[in-house]
Amino acid sequence: MSARRLLPHPLLTPILAAVWLLLNNSLAPGHVVLGLLLGWLIPLFTLRFWPETVRIRKPRVLIRFLAVFILDVFLANLVVARRILGSPDRLRPAFIEVPLELESDLAISFLANTICLTPGTVSARLSPDRRTLLVHALDAPDPDAVRADIKARYEAPLKEVFES
Repeated sequence: MSARRLLPHPLLTPILAAVWLLLNNSLAPGHVVLGLLLGWLIPLFTLRFWPETVRIRKPRVLIRFLAVFILDVFLANLVVARRILGSPDRLRPAFIEVPLELESDLAISFLANTICLTPGTVSARLSPDRRTLLVHALDAPDPDAVRADIKARYEAPLKEVFES
């Protein structure tokens, strides 16, 4: 039996194990073993549901992307709280169409989820041709700046990581 069949998603296994340990808030040996076991079994039993093989072409770009994303989530929490608690009547919400250069389902999904997880923005709809993502921004005085920010901070690195 090949190593690929025994460990179909080598990156996902430690991630799932780490999530298990974080959810249990414990490093007890039993939790570590169970986390590793779940991290191995879940990808093994869900293999047929994965439409494409996940290939990370530039891991350093992915790490930098995750750092930017975590920083953006932290800062956006502060900005949204300040705007909501300060003067919500001055908010300028807007729906913004973001044209996509991404082509893979995984990269598009990653982008849409990144936008949803960042406070103040929500991915509302993907066009049927998968070329445009409709995003709702809580405060968008300049929709072009929001669009450019999404493309530069999130879409460009995801294109490098998953499609280059």
